[in-house]
Amino acid sequence: MTTMQKTMLKLLQDFNVSEKRILVRCDFNVPQDVDGNILDDFKIKKSLPTIQYLLEQNAKIILMSHLDVLENGTMPTMDSVKSKLEELLGVSIKKTDDCVGPEVLKSANNLQTGEILLLENVRFHKEETENSEAFTKELADLGDIYINDAFAVCHRAHASVAGVPKYLPHGAGFLLEEELKNLDIILKNPARPLVVLVGGAKVETKYKFIENISEIADTVLIGGLLKKEIIEENLQFKNPEKIIGPEDNLSAKDLDEKTIELFCQKIAEAKTILWNGPFGFFEEKEFEAGTLKIAQAIIKSGAFSVVGGGQTVEFLNKEGMLDKFSYVSTGGGAMLDYLSDQQLPGLKALE
Repeated sequence: MTTMQKTMLKLLQDFNVSEKRILVRCDFNVPQDVDGNILDDFKIKKSLPTIQYLLEQNAKIILMSHLDVLENGTMPTMDSVKSKLEELLGVSIKKTDDCVGPEVLKSANNLQTGEILLLENVRFHKEETENSEAFTKELADLGDIYINDAFAVCHRAHASVAGVPKYLPHGAGFLLEEELKNLDIILKNPARPLVVLVGGAKVETKYKFIENISEIADTVLIGGLLKKEIIEENLQFKNPEKIIGPEDNLSAKDLDEKTIELFCQKIAEAKTILWNGPFGFFEEKEFEAGTLKIAQAIIKSGAFSVVGGGQTVEFLNKEGMLDKFSYVSTGGGAMLDYLSDQQLPGLKALE
């Protein structure tokens, strides 16, 4: 999204929300076990400022989100999210058994000021991912104003993200505004050197990002698996001299000492750091040294640091390091797409 597009977004504080039904698209898609216990509530906590503001402004608050299919193949309900929100906000929350339909509309219309209604998982309806017009209209009927506070799903052209804004006055919530502000520092005005770290695999999802960010960055540090895929697929970059990875053992389960030393040296010189994706098979304790040492080096550097991607955030949370970074993004794919200068349907819909 260009600077021009950014300035065209209306923000939550631009609206008079008092006594209005505010339909908020949140991202409560948090990891859960098969019993529905939330394993990491980071994303839920990040949505609280917008909800608390709406409570203070005497709005009627309607929250909607999706949850992904669990490991056992079942589609989870929002029950555990409701409990977690009640615990974090210290208020009781109403919840519907669906996200559309006559009963849901009645619940939305009967909502009093300062009350919160949580809709059931929008992914219970395939029409959500299909961005169906009829489904979109049913969601839009529930609110007077639409607020998108779910940056992490803005790269999806889904009904609750890209569809609803067509039918309601719309704007960005505090979290979405904060995400764009911090990512724009990287894109438009980074203190230099700017060092970017890209871990994980699946080069097809990261090629555009690496290509685009290498135009802006001074150095792009990539993991062995990514480098291996780049070589195998014979991918070419405009700035290959800026892209650095391990020299050998590209399939190794962790970064070797020489690579860790080189990466840490580049990090120590940096003034701005962007990190997406852990390195190696970090899930196993014996192969987490590379990712851990890189995290420690970023913290020690004192640079302005932005980190994103579900696995990276999960790892840092487990290590108790999250609050040591300047900004932690809720977006993985959305963050990569935004920094690749690609159009995000959710943002385009808010223009």
